[in-house]
Amino acid sequence: MTQQIAPQPGILDVTPYVQGEAGTPGANRVVKLSANENPLGPSAAAQEAYRALSGELAVYPDGGHGALRRAIADLHGIDADRIVCGAGSDEILSMLCQAYAGPGLEILHTEHGFAMYAIYGKIAGATPVVVPEDTRRTDVDAILAGVTERTRLVFLANPNNPTGTLIPDAEIERLADSLPPHVLLVMDGAYAEFVREPGYDGYASLVDRRDNVVMTRTFSKAYGLGGLRIGWAYCPAHVADVLSRVRGPFNVTAAALAAAEAAVRDTAWTEHCVIQNEVWREWLARELRRAGIESDPSHANFICARFPDPATAKAADAALRDRGLIVRDVSGYNLPGCLRITVGDEAAVRAVADTLTRFMASR
Repeated sequence: MTQQIAPQPGILDVTPYVQGEAGTPGANRVVKLSANENPLGPSAAAQEAYRALSGELAVYPDGGHGALRRAIADLHGIDADRIVCGAGSDEILSMLCQAYAGPGLEILHTEHGFAMYAIYGKIAGATPVVVPEDTRRTDVDAILAGVTERTRLVFLANPNNPTGTLIPDAEIERLADSLPPHVLLVMDGAYAEFVREPGYDGYASLVDRRDNVVMTRTFSKAYGLGGLRIGWAYCPAHVADVLSRVRGPFNVTAAALAAAEAAVRDTAWTEHCVIQNEVWREWLARELRRAGIESDPSHANFICARFPDPATAKAADAALRDRGLIVRDVSGYNLPGCLRITVGDEAAVRAVADTLTRFMASR
């Protein structure tokens, strides 16, 4: 037997990411509420921009992403030259690990943080370090206590996934101020558009005031473009320069660029989606609480429902599946007894509330 070629250290330690399920046996109609997708879909303008590219598929996309970067800059009042686009914000996270982490170094994230942080760190050969949260909320002191001379990246989402919790901006500023100069704070803003707190900007202003903060954003959630895989980062100039050297020359497709630009400019549709999410998220949280199911106040497009114990959560998941409602078991995020439920459209949300109310009444 010939010896197999060994991959780089860390890669065989990766447990592949498991995406939210899209189906269940025996259900005639399935409603997918497991991946935090926008139930209203992308704007009509974004769809038309996508269709308009169908006759130009032989042409390479704009490798500099100029039009999209200018549209993003116009919307957020930021510097277009410091925006880097990627195939989803996932690619940005991966590029950051590739550029700044590696063997003998560490990346840090909180115990309920997005699973891909550790995966991208391991692929780069770095060691992921997990720090505790405080009742499902980011604990800045725990993060600072976990930082060592080997730490290079701190990944943090605020609001967090899968908890939906949000800590004050002042705590994020304290974290950025307290990190040593060799550590880059990466603020994952996948759910930033859903936050309605006054003054919240996803930390774009923090990037402008600091040399050690990167903000990432995605078009997969509020903009409804998950199928096109496109995201972006706003960085200090030195980080933008590094990421532009790491990324592929045509890493975002022409169709994705066109649809994302149209989506950015259609602010009325984005606001409509955000308002509908807020209305039905709060309604669902109230209904579940009446049924005896608690959840932390969510600032995203999902609710992390807490059941009395893991067995009850598993039975609740089965009851939802029987009705064709697919949600996400987040026990793998160290949240046993919890189900993450995407806020769907009105019909989906009412079906979830009805199913779980009946389920809890029968216990």
